[in-house]
Amino acid sequence: MTDTDTSIWGRLLGKDLENNRFGIISVIVIFVGCLGGLTVGVGAIHHTWQLFLIVFSTMATLSFLIAVAPVKQILNLALVAVIIDVIILIINAF
Repeated sequence: MTDTDTSIWGRLLGKDLENNRFGIISVIVIFVGCLGGLTVGVGAIHHTWQLFLIVFSTMATLSFLIAVAPVKQILNLALVAVIIDVIILIINAF
């Protein structure tokens, strides 16, 4: 990353995202995987559209991790997956 990078991830996590790739990946795998499983267990298993959204977003994130995509793309997909999981978790909680 350059010193002039003003992306949200650069400001939040520092300028050396690629140097911290393995730490970021390990946190994302645990957080996105566990949150997706929790959301499915809470009630998304009974609704096909909810299950599709959770599986698609989680698997896209994990596939980008395996494909060694740029960290910014991985973080963006992880954010989308977490937002979808939280929304569906809230829907099934009430």
